[in-house]
Amino acid sequence: MKLSIVVSTQPAKFAALAFKGNLEQNTKLIKSLGYDGIELTVRDPRLLDIPKVKALTIDQGFPVSAIGTGQAYGEEGISFSDPDPSIRRQAIDRIKSQVDLASELNSLVIIGLIRGIVEDDNDPEQADQWIIEALDECASVNPTVRLAIEPCNRYEANTINTVDQGLSLLKKLGKDNVGLLLDSFHMNIEEPDIYQSIKNADQQIFHFHIADSNRWYPGAGHLDFQKIVNQLNSVNYNGFLSAEILPFPDGKTSAKKTIEYMSKLKL
Repeated sequence: MKLSIVVSTQPAKFAALAFKGNLEQNTKLIKSLGYDGIELTVRDPRLLDIPKVKALTIDQGFPVSAIGTGQAYGEEGISFSDPDPSIRRQAIDRIKSQVDLASELNSLVIIGLIRGIVEDDNDPEQADQWIIEALDECASVNPTVRLAIEPCNRYEANTINTVDQGLSLLKKLGKDNVGLLLDSFHMNIEEPDIYQSIKNADQQIFHFHIADSNRWYPGAGHLDFQKIVNQLNSVNYNGFLSAEILPFPDGKTSAKKTIEYMSKLKL
């Protein structure tokens, strides 16, 4: 398994980002710390200098492990489950542009909060159907680009909170290029047994986020990351472990602490 860390390419309200701002400067720092790649959060690919991103990453042998898309919901409020069809269309078109970007960067696309939050006066079954229809359309754009659905804890989302719910959605969708992103922070809140849930997800695990129980860097909380890694090895996961962590006490220190801790494990 390889290590990456999440970097925002554009201004964002989301707190669990070790790095925001100057992409070139942040990329150089992350490489100097010994990471194997970088995960990029991208609100809108139209605002991104794609040739520059490629020059900083894949042209230098520094892969983009994944493309996060949640800022489109967090900053603009567009989602797959909004009752307004024009907003759902905006969300679908945005993810389709992310698929195009992922094809350019040889990466995968994360489907997290872009699913949306279903309000109390809306029908959850209808919202689920809208999400499935949106995913079907986005996954059909380019079958070679993988989409990874991230189960998120109940305090951040009310659709697809658990691994079992994610697996149920995958079964309904039936797309080979759609799988799951598991996140140790969310799993610590929602899963009765983190390790059994990893086993249940098995080959459907496309990507994995690491953060300790407090969303700080690994080693700052109570999660057993060696046991998590061992379970990932048992299902032959060989992708990235990508740190989506709070920048505490600051971004550089949290990134350094993460790689120091993870490098001591048997990956």
